[in-house]
Amino acid sequence: MATKAATRPSAPAAAKMAAGTASKGNNNKTQFKDKEKPTDIRASNIEAAKAVADAIRTSLGPKGMDKMIQGKTGDVTITNDGATILKEMQVFHPAARMLVELSKAQDIEAGDGTTSVVVICGALLDAARKLLLRGIHPTTISEAFQVAQSKACEILTSISQPIKLTDKESLVKMASTSLNSKVVSQYSNLLAPLSVQAIFNIIDPETATNVNLKDIRVVSKVGGTVEDTRLVDGIVLTQKACVTGVHRVERAKVALIQFCLSPPKSDMDSQVVISDYTQMDRILREERAYILDLCKKIKKSGANVLLIQKSILRDALNDMALHFLTKMKVLVVKDIERDEIDFVSRTLGCRPIASADHMLPEHLGQADLVEEINVGGGNKVVTITGCQAAAKTCSILVQGSNKLLAEEAERSIHDALCVIRCLVKNKNMIAGGGAPETELSIKLANYAATLSGVESHCIKAFADALEVVPFTLAENAGLSPINIVTELRNRHANGESMAGINVKKSCITNITEENVLQPLLVSLSAITLASETVRAILKIDDIVNTR
Repeated sequence: MATKAATRPSAPAAAKMAAGTASKGNNNKTQFKDKEKPTDIRASNIEAAKAVADAIRTSLGPKGMDKMIQGKTGDVTITNDGATILKEMQVFHPAARMLVELSKAQDIEAGDGTTSVVVICGALLDAARKLLLRGIHPTTISEAFQVAQSKACEILTSISQPIKLTDKESLVKMASTSLNSKVVSQYSNLLAPLSVQAIFNIIDPETATNVNLKDIRVVSKVGGTVEDTRLVDGIVLTQKACVTGVHRVERAKVALIQFCLSPPKSDMDSQVVISDYTQMDRILREERAYILDLCKKIKKSGANVLLIQKSILRDALNDMALHFLTKMKVLVVKDIERDEIDFVSRTLGCRPIASADHMLPEHLGQADLVEEINVGGGNKVVTITGCQAAAKTCSILVQGSNKLLAEEAERSIHDALCVIRCLVKNKNMIAGGGAPETELSIKLANYAATLSGVESHCIKAFADALEVVPFTLAENAGLSPINIVTELRNRHANGESMAGINVKKSCITNITEENVLQPLLVSLSAITLASETVRAILKIDDIVNTR
C-alpha cells in the first residue's frame, strides 16, 4: 500500500497534467478545424455555383421554360436567354458570380450557348464534388479536367463538318436552330434568312474571317407584329421627325450637328435684372438674330435634312429655330443619342459638325431617300436609305405588339447574328440536339479506359458530366430522361454519331435530317470556358474579406 501511495502524483501535479492534456487536445482540435476549413470553403463555393446553374437549367432547349425578371424599378423582362437571366439576377456569393461572368464570356465569344455553358459547368462541379468526397486532391482533379478538355476539343473538331459561307441554306438552318429555343421561335422562318442577309450585306463571303456586329444596328419598336420586322439598307432612327411639315426628302443632303439651335447660356449661374421693356425687346431681337444666323448657315451649306445630337445642358432645338427651319423646308430629327453618332456618320459618310462655322457642303452626307414612316400603334420612325458612303452597314427594324416581345425578338436576332459570326470565324458545323455531348461522353470514357490511376477516374467523371445536356433537353421536353439518354448512348455506341433528341417528335432521330445544326465554335467555347471556371473554383481554398 505504501508503494502505491508513493507512485500516486500530488494534487498540483495531477492538475498540471490534466491542463497539459486538455491544451494538447485543444491544439489537435484547432489543427483539425484548420484542415477542415478549405474543404468547407470548397463545398460552399460548389454549392453556390450549382444553385445558379440549377436556376437556369429549365431554360435549356427548344422546350425550355422562360423566366420573368422584375427589376428594382418594376420593369419586367421575359426571356430564356441565359446571359440575360444571369445579368439581371442579384447574385451575392463570389463563386456564384463566377458563373455570371462565365455566361457573359460565352456571350462575347460565341453569342449563343449561354445557358448550355452554365449547365455544363454545374454538372462538372457536381462531378468534382463527388471526386473530392472520395479523397482525391483538388489539384489532381483540376489537371485531369484540363486533359479531358483538350481531348474533348480534339474529338469535337474531328466530328465537325466544314461548310462554305456561300452555302446560304446551311447558314439559315443554323440561325433557325438558335431561334427555335426563343420566345419568338414561331417566326424563325422570317428572322433566320433576315439575319443571314444582314451579315451578307456587310461582308464578302469569299474573304471574310470575322464580322463586326457594330455594323448592324438592331432597333426595336412597339407597333405591328414580329412579322413586320424588316431589313433596312441604311439607317433607322427611333426618334420622330420634328413638326416642320416635311416628312419625305429625296436626294437628301444630311447634316449631323452637335451644337444647339437655342440661345447660349452662361457657364455660371447669373441673374439679369431687366427694368425696362425696351431692354427685353433688345434681348429677344438678339436671340432672334443669333438663331436666324445659325439657320442661314445650315441652309447655305445645302442641307435639307438635319440630325441634332441630344443635349443635356440646354434645349437642342427651340421653337424659334424650328419656325425658321420649317420656312426653309428642312426635315429635322432631334435627340440623336451619343452612341448612335458613330454608326450614323459611318453610314452616311458625313462628319459630325461641332460648330455652325464648319457647316460646309463637304461635311454633309448624301442619301437617296429620307422618310418618316408609321410602324403601327401611333409610333413612327425615320428611315434613311440609299446612302452613298463606302461603309457597309445596315439596320434591322424589329417590331412587336408589346415592349416585352419586341425586346425579346431583338435579343433573339442578336443571337442569330452571333451564330453566323461564329461560322465566319470558324467554318465548321456540328449536329445539335445533345448529339455532340453524347459522342464526347462515350469517346472520353473510352479514352479514360486507356489510362490508369486517379487521372482515368477523373476523366471518366468529366465524360459522365457531359450527359447533363441530353438529360436536361429530354427532361425539359417532358420525356423520360433515363430512357432517352440510355437509348442515345446505345445509338452512339453503335456508330450513329449524328443521333440526337428530336423534341418535336419526342424520339431519337438523325438530327441533321431535321436541320438541327450549330457552329463548332459554340460547343468548343462552352466546353473550354466551363472547364476553366470549374478548375478556378477547385483551386480556391479560402475566402478573405478585405477592410
